[in-house]
Amino acid sequence: MEALRLVLYVLHMLAMLAIVVGPFVAGRGHLVQVWGARIQLLLGLGLTGLAEAGDDPVNHAKIGTKLVVMIAVLACAEIGNAKSKRGENGKTLALVAAGLAVVNAIIAFVW
Repeated sequence: MEALRLVLYVLHMLAMLAIVVGPFVAGRGHLVQVWGARIQLLLGLGLTGLAEAGDDPVNHAKIGTKLVVMIAVLACAEIGNAKSKRGENGKTLALVAAGLAVVNAIIAFVW
């Protein structure tokens, strides 16, 4: 079970890297960020499920806060991607998504 948790955690961190670096990738950067956000949300839910199945107590307030922030990250990334496909400026929303992903990581390690 620990090996599965570790694999999911590493993939979760790689997805966060895609969210944070996505706005700075030329060309398809918004798409990289969107898929990173989608994958990170799913992996986070998987990690939460593993934590619930374990013996240690789970901080539900922390998980709920992180989920709300992650939904905001995903929304900003999706809207920024849609704007860039239409030829509008989606860079601001992409940077907001990256910033919120960093805030989510800070919540994870500080709380």
